[in-house]
Amino acid sequence: MRAGQIRTLAERAGIADGVSVLDLCCGVAGPGRFITRELGCGYLGVDYSVSAIDIARVRARGLPCRFEVARVPPIPPGTFDVVLLLETMLAFPDKRPLLEGISGALAAGGRFAFTFEEGRPLTGQERARMPDADTVWLTPLAEMCALLERVGLVVRWQEDWSLTHRAIADSLIDAFTADAAAIAAQIGRPALDDRIAAHRLWSGWLETGRVRKFAFVTEKRGSGFPNPATAA
Repeated sequence: MRAGQIRTLAERAGIADGVSVLDLCCGVAGPGRFITRELGCGYLGVDYSVSAIDIARVRARGLPCRFEVARVPPIPPGTFDVVLLLETMLAFPDKRPLLEGISGALAAGGRFAFTFEEGRPLTGQERARMPDADTVWLTPLAEMCALLERVGLVVRWQEDWSLTHRAIADSLIDAFTADAAAIAAQIGRPALDDRIAAHRLWSGWLETGRVRKFAFVTEKRGSGFPNPATAA
């Protein structure tokens, strides 16, 4: 995601000073640190990777950020104004337990903001071509909207980011290729080749419409606090 897109999504979700944010599968928390620094909020980042959280804690020094190592789902206890899930929905084969947990973690009127790769599930042939295919679980748009409705989350805003997502994939292919020797020395040539192959598949699928990339902001039903994202 580009910085401008991260900020747009955060602002649409009503993130501001005093708003409590739970960032699921945050990794090293690049977007979370950016949002906290730019907009202010109470931030909790959660990821299953100990090494990623260690890096996040070091890089977030001086920011009002907290971090926990935990598998998702379940969702950490507590009630939050905003839950974020960026670039990770794809990795969950069964999205309903995840969405139920997120809805349960939101106060009435709370927002769930996320990015989402939309499309029919991969065929056997497509899975054979995709590195780490066990983390690639596409869902049709109508199915995702039905799941959100079922757990009490109403779509307030969505935008198709397919074109910019493809541009980012192409930029990464170019960057990986240009610095191939240095990157391969650190992670190994097979791992580098897998990353390049995966991004080429994504680029092609986004170009043809086989996959589309969306950003969403949803709101939990109820008469909770005013929502800056939807206020007129």
